[in-house]
Amino acid sequence: MSRWVPGLECRPGPSRCPPGTSSPARLTSGRKGAQPAPDPRAAFGAGQAAASGSGSTSSSSFRATVAEAVAAKMKFNPFVTSDRSKNRKRHFNAPSHIRRKIMSSPLSKELRQKYNVRSMPIRKDDEVQVVRGHYKGQQIGKVVQVYRKKYVIYIERVQREKANGTTVHVGIHPSKVVITRLKLDKDRKKILERKAKSRQVGKEKGKYKEETIEKMQE
Repeated sequence: MSRWVPGLECRPGPSRCPPGTSSPARLTSGRKGAQPAPDPRAAFGAGQAAASGSGSTSSSSFRATVAEAVAAKMKFNPFVTSDRSKNRKRHFNAPSHIRRKIMSSPLSKELRQKYNVRSMPIRKDDEVQVVRGHYKGQQIGKVVQVYRKKYVIYIERVQREKANGTTVHVGIHPSKVVITRLKLDKDRKKILERKAKSRQVGKEKGKYKEETIEKMQE
């Protein structure tokens, strides 16, 4: 329990304090020799005086600091969650058409220059090369199966031997391979054209053309 400091002009109770005097200070604890608790109003007044004395420089720096702190915590899209458990749930419970997009692989440098496309959803009969993991550096192989349930693909020559002597394909994640040859049909050609077109529009976006520059100079 807190107690009143002895020897003050007035004692506890509003009727005992003479008019014009402030309310007596209280101790933070009941121990002997404890100091009275600081008045928050006095601290606030001191802070205001310091801020006014330092001028507009301190206020502008304070605003900049607050703006940086807000920007650091701000998300690009507040409607997209960053929760780890929610993202994992959506990843492992995704339907097949979403898994198709997730299971995309980058194209080789030659194909990237040819089609102006960086990556494509992988499919059966594509030729790929493993570039990361235990089986990296092996020769190019054809995709035998795309197993969306486990998020893996099975490649022609990537196999291992079981204890009973049989050989089975080893599942490889699509992000660990590079597509060296695409299995093309009319639908996939349309996809390549669409992706290349949108990529070109993205490069030109935000750049001034010669016509607009001439109009601005006039």
